[in-house]
Amino acid sequence: MSWLSIQKELPARRKAALILLSFLLPLALWSTISYVPFIWHPMMEIQNAGGSLYLEQGQRVTRNVFEQENRRLMEGGEEVLTGVRANPVYLPPPHNVLTAVYTAFKTKPRRPDDPWLHESLAHSIQVVFYGFLLSSLIGVPLGILCGVFSFFSKLYEPFFEFFRYMPAPVFGALAVAVLGINDGPKVAIIFIGTFFQQVLVIANTTRQLPPSLLEAAQTLGAKGGTLLKKVVLPAIAPTVFLDMRILLGWAWTYLIVAEVVGTSTGITWFINQQAKYRIYENVYAAILMIGIIGLVTDMVLAWIGRNLFVWDGGKRSGLFLFLSELFCGPMDKTFTFTKKRALKHADYTTPEL
Repeated sequence: MSWLSIQKELPARRKAALILLSFLLPLALWSTISYVPFIWHPMMEIQNAGGSLYLEQGQRVTRNVFEQENRRLMEGGEEVLTGVRANPVYLPPPHNVLTAVYTAFKTKPRRPDDPWLHESLAHSIQVVFYGFLLSSLIGVPLGILCGVFSFFSKLYEPFFEFFRYMPAPVFGALAVAVLGINDGPKVAIIFIGTFFQQVLVIANTTRQLPPSLLEAAQTLGAKGGTLLKKVVLPAIAPTVFLDMRILLGWAWTYLIVAEVVGTSTGITWFINQQAKYRIYENVYAAILMIGIIGLVTDMVLAWIGRNLFVWDGGKRSGLFLFLSELFCGPMDKTFTFTKKRALKHADYTTPEL
């Protein structure tokens, strides 16, 4: 099978290899820049300051400054500098960043009243959670209504199309004035950044529902709320859930901007503090943690989606069945629903409609 077959799934091994490469290639580029001296390395890290009065061991200077100072020392008959080629301090090598992922959690804050790294991360997760939850509670139902009923579409979507082009951060000063300097304006920025896009995306997803599915249900007598509940919602639920996973990523992109509104808090505060102290491996480690949290969250949501929407090709795992029975009681393991089955066997809805 060709690697570039159009709209065909690759074998499992090839998919796994490509997924692994998608992470290894950026890491290989970073490692090459970090560990191969002649690739870049525009700085000189001083190992012995010699007779220099203003340069010291461990300091990084440009090669021109290094050479000029050595010429001055040689002319004065003093001990010259020695050093090795290095990258700027803001580009630490991968091994330093990986070490910082662990040590940053163990390192005490420099000031007693400053939060630990895990406290900063927890605060950021809380801000994203509340902002996206509030957006979803309003945006998802409204998006479905706009996709189903032309009345709601014409009433809301023109304004939302206009408003979505306004960058959420421009409302920062207004959010602080209305909601204060604590977490209120941060949640508001994430809400504004996701809500209007969410309504439009979900409305468009709802409109992709095959008309033949609605016609089959209407032929059997479904109308109004029954049509919405028994046909529209089950058919669009898997795609809406996928939209929500993507939109959650948008919420995280607004986090850094949101957390500098009012008082600086969360992971943004930690990154800014570490940059001030010039501990850039901690900066990269914090950025890496955001990516890891986002990726793990998306993987968990994908697993939940596969187990919830069995009628869209998913399959319930033993762990999901155990958890569902533990918290919600027994679940029907045989229930399935697909658009294809709905069209070929429309009478499946007869008892309920």
